[in-house]
Amino acid sequence: MTVKRDIPDVRLKRVYDAATPDDGLRVLVDRLWPRGLRKTDMKMDLWLKDVAPSPGLRQWFGHDPAHWDEFRLRYRQELASGNAEIARLVEFARNGRVTLLYAAHDPLHNHALVLRDFLCDAAPAPGPDHKRKGLS
Repeated sequence: MTVKRDIPDVRLKRVYDAATPDDGLRVLVDRLWPRGLRKTDMKMDLWLKDVAPSPGLRQWFGHDPAHWDEFRLRYRQELASGNAEIARLVEFARNGRVTLLYAAHDPLHNHALVLRDFLCDAAPAPGPDHKRKGLS
């Protein structure tokens, strides 16, 4: 039986960090495979490439903190336009713990942070006092 959650439990973890039993569904959210890792060495349940920023946006951002605010806006616009993988990830977040796996070095300026916030806005089950955000 699947239980709907009011507050999504979406966590972040670098792909190079060890998996733990409490990670829940482990989803790689990078468009490119992480450097230095073999696919057999990483514990993940899914690789959803199309929830990552578009190649053009990723290249423009270049992990430059000076571009962070504009990157967040542009990436959220991409996420709001939606696709099947984003919809799947929103549904997973509604139904249980999800750990987003990313390879970026900077824990304060990376797309997984924006994606987590987007999921937390979009994933709660709609109720009488709740309006869904981000997927209109």
